[in-house]
Amino acid sequence: MARLYSNENFPLDVVNGLREMGHDVLTSHEAKLANQSIPDEEVLAFASQQRRAILTINRRDFKALHKKTPNHAGIIVCTQDTDFPGQAKRIHQTLSSQRDLANQLISVTRPNRK
Repeated sequence: MARLYSNENFPLDVVNGLREMGHDVLTSHEAKLANQSIPDEEVLAFASQQRRAILTINRRDFKALHKKTPNHAGIIVCTQDTDFPGQAKRIHQTLSSQRDLANQLISVTRPNRK
């Protein structure tokens, strides 16, 4: 399973769902790095030092950061979604199809709602 680091704005319910599926997820709160206005570059560097792909809903900034800093442990950008179990499942399915997350930018989006 994947080693992940959730950005501080990432839903804890999704983190817990991913943990139940066997993923090793460290939150910014658990790392004692929350609520400190840490720049995204430093968040990505910390995740990479820990050999963890970052989970974030900050899509625009982390997509730009991936272009600027393409060497990292992985970036998983997600759309905001209140279906936390569904989002955890979509992330899990996406990660299950990846051999290696290093240097990858992966997008996980919510399904279109009718």
